Amino acid sequence: MDSILLLKALILGIVEGLTEFLPISSTGHLIVIGSLLDYTDEQSKVFKIVIQLGAILAVCWDFRERIGKALGGLTSDPVQQRFATLLIVGFMPAAVLGLLFHSTIKAYLFNPLTVAMALIAGGVLILYIEKRNHQPRVSSVDDMGWKDALKVGFAQSVAMFPGVSRSGATIMGGMMFGLSRKAATEFSFFLAIPTMFAATVYDVAKNWQLLHMADLPVFAVGFVAAFVAAMLTVKALLRFVSTHTFVGFAWYRIIFGGVVLLSMWTDSIHWSD
Repeated sequence: MDSILLLKALILGIVEGLTEFLPISSTGHLIVIGSLLDYTDEQSKVFKIVIQLGAILAVCWDFRERIGKALGGLTSDPVQQRFATLLIVGFMPAAVLGLLFHSTIKAYLFNPLTVAMALIAGGVLILYIEKRNHQPRVSSVDDMGWKDALKVGFAQSVAMFPGVSRSGATIMGGMMFGLSRKAATEFSFFLAIPTMFAATVYDVAKNWQLLHMADLPVFAVGFVAAFVAAMLTVKALLRFVSTHTFVGFAWYRIIFGGVVLLSMWTDSIHWSD
């Protein structure tokens, strides 16, 4: 097995795990860094699906007690039934719009230029939202109503555009719609589970012919790296949001997007397709 390819898998797996649940766009980072590493072939399509699965399984592990409690109470506990309903309602906008537009967006917008523009625009929006006087009316996920979940679900669907960030859209959207910072962040994590599992199944079904046993070592390295990095990131982010704003992430997005645009303008970096 090519050691350079394994190194690329390790780097991209770590990038996926670190960025999937931060408001900085994991898809955008994978597109940009994958292009820099010249890893944009057919194998890379399936690889990105595999490492995304690693990241979402890390969340399932971190929240295994809450997930187990929710599954165990689906038939008897009104609180858990209500929680499951919130997730279904929040999931539906991205599911419907994803089926309608995912292929078109992936074909025409998955490139470093659109990612850079979306990173900058999203950073500016985060700065605007953080500057507002945020007076939450919903302090925890258990206090959310179905309308809150639906609004956050529509915010999540905006993240189909690469560079927007699924977690950024749901967290910032939740805060705009009256959720506390902690409630918006936790609901973003929970909503990621059905959303990302559905996206993984959809992408595997469309690209199953690209799966080859010979690629297993590359996929395994990326999967493990994404799982470990995501598990550490989720715990750190939950601690972070209790005492900090997302302003730092906003400036990171603007600077990163600006560097990518500058490199294109000066032709200082060769970007692979």
